[in-house]
Amino acid sequence: MSQLSVLLPLTGLLFLISSTSGSESSVPYPVTCVTRGADLTEDGVVVLCPPDCTQWRVSVFGTGVYASVSSVCGAAVHRGVLGPSGGPVRVHKLQGRHNYMSSYAHGIQSQALTHWTASFSLTKPVNIPLELTSDTSTTALPAAAQPAKKPLKKSSVKKVLTGGNKDCQMDIAMVIDSSNNIGQRRFNLQKNFVAKLAAMLRVGQIGPHIGLVQASDSPRTEFLLTNYTQPKELLFAIKELAYLGGDTNTGKAIMHTAETFYTQENGGRRGHPRVMMVLIDGWPSDDLDQAAMLARESGINVFLVSVAKPAPEELAMVRDKEFMKKAVCKDNGFFSYLIPSWFSTTKHVKPLTQRLCSLDGLLCSKTCYNSVNIGFLIDGSSSVGDGNFQLVLDFLAGIARSFDISDVGARIGAVQFTYDQRLEFGLYDHSTKDDAINALRRIPYMSGGTATGAAISYTTQNLFRRTGPGRNFLIVVTDGQSYDDVISPAVAARKQGITMYSVGVAWAPLEDLKAMASEPKDSHTFFTREFTGLAEFIPALVRGICRDFTENN
Repeated sequence: MSQLSVLLPLTGLLFLISSTSGSESSVPYPVTCVTRGADLTEDGVVVLCPPDCTQWRVSVFGTGVYASVSSVCGAAVHRGVLGPSGGPVRVHKLQGRHNYMSSYAHGIQSQALTHWTASFSLTKPVNIPLELTSDTSTTALPAAAQPAKKPLKKSSVKKVLTGGNKDCQMDIAMVIDSSNNIGQRRFNLQKNFVAKLAAMLRVGQIGPHIGLVQASDSPRTEFLLTNYTQPKELLFAIKELAYLGGDTNTGKAIMHTAETFYTQENGGRRGHPRVMMVLIDGWPSDDLDQAAMLARESGINVFLVSVAKPAPEELAMVRDKEFMKKAVCKDNGFFSYLIPSWFSTTKHVKPLTQRLCSLDGLLCSKTCYNSVNIGFLIDGSSSVGDGNFQLVLDFLAGIARSFDISDVGARIGAVQFTYDQRLEFGLYDHSTKDDAINALRRIPYMSGGTATGAAISYTTQNLFRRTGPGRNFLIVVTDGQSYDDVISPAVAARKQGITMYSVGVAWAPLEDLKAMASEPKDSHTFFTREFTGLAEFIPALVRGICRDFTENN
């Protein structure tokens, strides 16, 4: 056999590899097990990893997308694109990001990292065509064998995905079904449908951000809102999702997503509407009531997309036949979406995308947690004492921590009173939760007499005088008898639209507390003998504020 006949197949293979990557470098060059992503200067470069990198103490930070301080070969083994025997792998340079997630895979334990300036992802050095269709083939054909229409289709997809959709600036969590009920084949069709939705939504820095959770026995966060803000990265991450199996615990998944997904630490953006699209094949294995309630109270617009709904003969197995009505943001038809089969999802991509991006239709965006102004009127009289005063501040900080305080969300302000009054900070002085709570905890104790009525009047005129459209609440904390009248100032405050809660400690007279409180008096009045008992009131006060907000809006 001639040398030429040996080289031709290799040349063809190298041609195939290079032809799939455009201008990216395809000639592999050797690296060591500890070579980092930051050590590589080219994007798309193919490196040749040595064998047995799992035997080294390689440092890997992240899952799917890795911080550039990670070992390239270690990350490739962790990702599953490289075996223990080593070999070539393509490295794609990416922007820095927050919240690199830790995980254990293929003998490598990756570590979490809160932030890094640059990232990379990894693929096998043979391109898999991006086809947003139901075609599940992943075989790369030589250029000469490609059908004539394929390049046109790929370029048209690329055009659609360029940039972010500034008309859909939502934070969107996709909760997908990964249960035994859906099975591997329909799970792949579901991934394809989700990829089409992601392509149509057009993620980007100025557009929607998308994260994903899989519902199974226990929910699994696959990626957060800020992990993939470029379309190519996002679609690759969706394609790589692994099927889990297990029960369809949709309620657990909604609860997990509502509790963790939209925090600023996990990439939630202040002032951006929160959307959760829940895909379910058939029916849930668990209860959705509590999870859906938490989502609504947290300002999350839950859409439930039911594919292949239960047949009449299956209804007996469905725990709650009203699960769709209970799960959604509002039972008005807008948030429920039915698709008859996973094989007919394509025509539903556009109308569903329009719903997810319909700002006017998102009825759950404004809640008590992100739309209230809360004033704290704090008794600083001599009878309180410095130690108990700190307990009062801890109590009020616990209330504040329950709300989404930001420049576009909830606001808090504080006034301390004795015979005199002191505006500690206004509703617009601190635009982040940490700053507001730190300011609250730093309030110095005044010491003096007790003139609660004058303090209510002062707060009404000074703290709430330029508030916006949010509901106004005033929580008065006092430990004793006021030296002046509290009834008239409290009536005036309530007429101004301020809902009042009175919290008494020790010697505070119940008649004064009820005189200050809004109606119904019993649910707006709290009393404890000891300052240490204040913390027990936090959940009830937060629930009360949310109840009042909901009833009046």
